Amino acid sequence: MRLWSKNQEKLFFDKSKNFVSHQQLFYKTDDERYVSYWPKGYSGAKSTLQARNSLIGNFTEKWVCDLLNSIYHDEDLYVIQQAQIPSIGITHKSSADVVIATANKKVLLPDEVKLIFEVKMSLVWNWEYDVETSRVMEIGDYRTHQGRPSFTRSDSILKAIGKCIDIRVSNVKSSKIPLIVLGNAPLSNGFCKKADYLKSFGIIQGFWSLNPFPLNHGNTRKRSHKNGFVRMDNVDELNMTLNQLFKQDLNFFSGMENPEKLGQLIEIADREENHENKGLKFLNLLKRN
Repeated sequence: MRLWSKNQEKLFFDKSKNFVSHQQLFYKTDDERYVSYWPKGYSGAKSTLQARNSLIGNFTEKWVCDLLNSIYHDEDLYVIQQAQIPSIGITHKSSADVVIATANKKVLLPDEVKLIFEVKMSLVWNWEYDVETSRVMEIGDYRTHQGRPSFTRSDSILKAIGKCIDIRVSNVKSSKIPLIVLGNAPLSNGFCKKADYLKSFGIIQGFWSLNPFPLNHGNTRKRSHKNGFVRMDNVDELNMTLNQLFKQDLNFFSGMENPEKLGQLIEIADREENHENKGLKFLNLLKRN
C-alpha cells in the first residue's frame, strides 16, 4: 500500500457517489460547474457543504487504518479506529481517531496503547464533476483553489493541539503514550515553530504528513528545524519512524517549581545507582509534587 496521493481522493469521490448526490460533494459555481473547492479568483455566489466533512473524515481514518494494518499485519499489534481510553479522558464523546494497541478491542487501558493518532487529513487537490459523464477530474493542486486543506487550516491544527493537551493533562497514565497528528499537506512556517516547541516539550511527538507530493509541480517542506513536522515520502520511512518511536521508553513530564525545589529533587534522585534509575526516581518525585 502507498501513501496519500490524488488517487485516494479520486477513490473517495467514486465511493461517496454511491451514498450521496454530487450536489452534496461539490460546490456549484455561477457558471454551473461542480468543483470540490472554489477556484482561486472565483468571486461569485458561494454555499456551504455539510455532508462532505464527515465523509472525508471517515474515509481518511479508514485509509490510515488500512495503511497501518499493511505494516503491522504479521505482528502482535492492532489498529483500532475510534478507540476509547476512559481513564485518560478518551470516551465515546471524544474518541481517539486511530490507535495502535496490544489488544484488539474498542475500549482500552492506557498500558495497552502503543500510540494515538489524531487524523487531520482532507481533500488536497481540486476536482470537477462532469454532470453529463458522471466523471470526476482533477483540475489543480491546493495552490489553485481557495480551500485550506489539512495542515494548512489553522483551526484544524489548533483543535488537534487542544485535544492532545487534554489527553496529556487528564491523567498521569497518559505520560508514556506518544501522540501523533497526521495530515496530508505541508505545515506553515508559523506552525512549524509551534510543532517543534510541542515536540521538544513532549506534548506531541510530531505532525506527520503522509502525502509525499501534494503539488503537481514543485516540492514542499520535508521537515521542520527540530522535526516537529515531518513529511513521510514512502511507507518504509513511515515504518522506520514508527519503529524508532516504539523503541524509546518515553515519559512525559511537566511542572513549575522554583530552582531550590528542583535542586532538592535532583539531589534525591542522584542517590540512585545508575542513570535509568536516577531518571525514573526524578520523574516519580515530580509526579508527587
